[in-house]
Amino acid sequence: MKEKLELIKNNALEEIKNTSNSSEFESIRVKYLGKKGELTQILRGMGALSAEERPIVGKIANEVRAVLETAIEEGIGAIKNREKNERLKNEVIDISMPGIKQTIGKRNPLEQTLDEMKEIFITMGFTIEEGPEVELDYYNFEALNIPKNHPARGEQDTFYINDNIVLRTQTSPIQVRTMEKQKPPIKMISPGKVYRSDAVDATHSPIFYQMEGLVVDKGITFADLKGTLELFAKKMLGDKVKTKFRPHHFPFTEPSAEMDATCFVCGGEGCRVCKGEGWIELLGCGMVHPEVLKNCGIDPEVYSGFAFGFGVDRMVMLKYGLDDIRQLYESDMRFLDQF
Repeated sequence: MKEKLELIKNNALEEIKNTSNSSEFESIRVKYLGKKGELTQILRGMGALSAEERPIVGKIANEVRAVLETAIEEGIGAIKNREKNERLKNEVIDISMPGIKQTIGKRNPLEQTLDEMKEIFITMGFTIEEGPEVELDYYNFEALNIPKNHPARGEQDTFYINDNIVLRTQTSPIQVRTMEKQKPPIKMISPGKVYRSDAVDATHSPIFYQMEGLVVDKGITFADLKGTLELFAKKMLGDKVKTKFRPHHFPFTEPSAEMDATCFVCGGEGCRVCKGEGWIELLGCGMVHPEVLKNCGIDPEVYSGFAFGFGVDRMVMLKYGLDDIRQLYESDMRFLDQF
């Protein structure tokens, strides 16, 4: 038995000495130290030895195991060091070579303008509220005083998923959801992506961005609406800008209006951007319709409010003098580098 153990040790050490890669070391380990290895088989046969021989052979076997394990570990370590040194030798970096210029993208003017608009309203005390883009028909239309068969539904070219679910055509549903879950006073904006079934051309896209705002409290009047939007226009377009309000109709506000601002390019003199009129339409607005307040569980005899909404894409096009909305969605770096 002792002679077998000595022979196993010598054979294994010879094989380890002639081994040149890690996989061969693993084969040697399995051959001698594995569950069916030669050393393991001898240890399993120790039951046949006498009581006097058993501890002697066991000690020698353990010594052989320790020698082989150490030799295998050292051999693997030596190979790894050799491979590392070879790799380092082949991967020398010439620090005198010029580096590779990294191309850095630019923030889309849509995102830049949206952040600027958010910041203006945040400084006026508005909070930012969010809601789902796949919306219930109730929140997108009915709660906003637009019942089924109302003409305004046809004007919005809605994407219907089924009779009760739509891709939101405006961010107004967020206003309704906010009024349902919050008690007045409410002062919020709802920026986000909206969808309408429009053919793509220079001024239309089936996907675009809106920002809508809502204020509900006791004693809110049209004067509050006018002051808020005039301040926004000055912060967004410059202190010299002037505004005017024209009567309009929206189902969810009464009275309703559209707000125009003097052209920020020509200052009201008339140019290509404002088509010679001196004024640019910015947004729609009005006092929240009493029925909308009722639908949201707010008593219109106690509270009043105003709402407004405008297209962010249109604001970007006006601000930068763009004539094609598609430029904002094509991710063309020749265009984005300008911003």
